[in-house]
Amino acid sequence: MQNMLTLISNVFRLGNASKNVGAQAVSEGTRMVVSARSFADFTPQASFPIKKCDLHRLEEGPSDEALLTREQGLQYYRTMQTVRRMELKADQLYKQKIIRGFCHLYDGQEACAMGIEAGINPTDHLITAYRAHGYTFTRGVAVREILAELTGRRGGVAKGKGGSMHMYAKNFYGGNGIVGAQVPLGAGVALACQYQGNNQVCVTLYGDGAANQGQIFESFNMAALWKLPCIFICENNKFGMGTSVERSSASTDYYKRGDYIPGLKVDGMDVLCVREAIRFAADYCRAGKGPIVMELETYRYHGHSMSDPGVSYRTREEIQEVRTKNDPISMLKERMLSNNMSSVEELKEIDLEIRKVIEDAAQYAISDPEPSLDELCNHIYARDPPMEVRGTNPWVKLKSVS
Repeated sequence: MQNMLTLISNVFRLGNASKNVGAQAVSEGTRMVVSARSFADFTPQASFPIKKCDLHRLEEGPSDEALLTREQGLQYYRTMQTVRRMELKADQLYKQKIIRGFCHLYDGQEACAMGIEAGINPTDHLITAYRAHGYTFTRGVAVREILAELTGRRGGVAKGKGGSMHMYAKNFYGGNGIVGAQVPLGAGVALACQYQGNNQVCVTLYGDGAANQGQIFESFNMAALWKLPCIFICENNKFGMGTSVERSSASTDYYKRGDYIPGLKVDGMDVLCVREAIRFAADYCRAGKGPIVMELETYRYHGHSMSDPGVSYRTREEIQEVRTKNDPISMLKERMLSNNMSSVEELKEIDLEIRKVIEDAAQYAISDPEPSLDELCNHIYARDPPMEVRGTNPWVKLKSVS
């Protein structure tokens, strides 16, 4: 206490010397005092009741209680808020015509990406469809590399040649543009895990719009026959492009679609629900019991892509109601504040830090040079020596470097 009083005294003494500098010091000093006082009083961990999962072919499912530490809560909040701000910045850059082409935003679904990452290991594998920015970030790619890829710059995660739908990282196999085609690829990755005996699993994601694709059921069949360690996840965000699930699917119980494969239906707007369900599913797969199908009930705030305003097949009031009552970030924030696991001031500081990271990344994505024509054919193959490739016309040849 004596140290705090001394700090305040010193701050006010500085204030007498210079009014402007002193005012800033008082602000900084007060924040330090508040932080020093409140950090000691924060609740280190708390247990929360969560929505029980619906089960298919399972006698028991994930716990309906979730333990959250303060450190985990802050990490989850920071990650989801970063994804949210990154997507809003991508929206802005697209409207400024700096980002062109396809761009499918993930805001509203942040609890899915964060919950999945919290429930598996970095050495586990993940593959998804083209709404991939959130997973690219949770799999370890920096915001600046994601935004630079969206703007087609050399510093992008795919060197500016992949764009919104084709981003990759270690143990992350993309963003895939063909509807449902990533699901058999995910089953193949799970087969590799089984073959190598490394106790790893593959999380294979697809949307409700892809849920009726034949190749998904072929993958289910093969995965069940071979007991592959694959978690098949349908991110049900209620609309496949502009078509509601009720109009597109005779059965909207996507977690039961595996038939002979066990399934879970999960609240995809609650990061703790998703985390607990993924932990359960990963343990199931690692135990050699075969695949599991999961449905994450979630919601996207933007339209299907940036060319879709998203309000011709649903109302603005509907979107606002979800934002108000069921937003994944607000839900986590309320839990932490109401249980004294954080303070409003601390979360505001995190928000300010994130805004700066996003702005710096956006500036990088705008100023970084585009890849040169010489790089057009590079990285066609992973390990082959340089080779001649026909270029932009029959008389021009470019050298491909792996």
